[in-house]
Amino acid sequence: MADVKRLVFSILTFLEDQKKTGRLDDEQVESLEVAIQCLETVYGLSASNQTQLAQYHVPRNLLDIFNSQLNDAQTDSDLSSLSLHEPSAEEREEAEKLKNKGNDFMKAEKFSDALESYTKAIRLDGKNAVYYCNRAAAYSKLNKHQQAIEDCNRALSIDPSYSKAYGRMGIAFTALTDHESARECYRKALELDPHNQSYQNNLEIAEQKLREAAAGAGFAAGPAGLMGGFDLGAVLRNPHLMNMATNLMSNPQMQQMLSSIMSTQRSGQTGLSDLLQAGQQLASQIQQENPELVEQLRHQLQRPPSEGGEGPTPDPQ
Repeated sequence: MADVKRLVFSILTFLEDQKKTGRLDDEQVESLEVAIQCLETVYGLSASNQTQLAQYHVPRNLLDIFNSQLNDAQTDSDLSSLSLHEPSAEEREEAEKLKNKGNDFMKAEKFSDALESYTKAIRLDGKNAVYYCNRAAAYSKLNKHQQAIEDCNRALSIDPSYSKAYGRMGIAFTALTDHESARECYRKALELDPHNQSYQNNLEIAEQKLREAAAGAGFAAGPAGLMGGFDLGAVLRNPHLMNMATNLMSNPQMQQMLSSIMSTQRSGQTGLSDLLQAGQQLASQIQQENPELVEQLRHQLQRPPSEGGEGPTPDPQ
């Protein structure tokens, strides 16, 4: 019953908003008020009740929800006829205006309105890959990533060399945590547009995510796969490392430093600077005494390179 009440509460909110538009005459407003009173009586709700507002409020406007679902339902029927439709010059011109209007909506973050404008443009000219790619961007902003992927594929069926469609499809796959598919999309986008830094950044992120997933799988596999291929047992069995550790622990200076760290820990202090200093001294001494061992350990840890953040979503065209 809770979901029904949320729906009815959204309807009440919508009707209250309609009363305030100024497009209705007094008689129509009065009829809306009667409808509101009837719904409130039947379901025990009130759009002005703050407790119910907190309990049943839906973030998106009911009209936006309806329009986005209507666009989805119409897409398949639109596509079945568009393949046979050759747009006239007037239709192409009007479609371009609708696309530009959709771009303005995207800049204003009115994504449902943008989706509707792009869909209208597609109905007039279904052979323009840009319209599908732009609508894919609107779908992504509305968290409809599967629909975004479908529109990118439609764009690529019209123009197989459209790099931006591959880039946007990669973003959608990333949002769905399908990093392998995202990587392939970014690779294809870079093949078509080799100097696009955004595609390069996103490709590196996808590859990083795949490495992290592989490392996690290795960790879950047990000690043999600990830390993505790091074999702790092999390190502990290394006689050079164990001899060096023994010598370091017998070093009076190292013993004094460790004792200082332990005393600061017992006194409630962090001892972080001392700990960092000890680690730096340990690393420096190992590097000086056995650089080959350091290189061996570095190779065994297989640390991936650090990478930057994801590049910006490509703007509509």
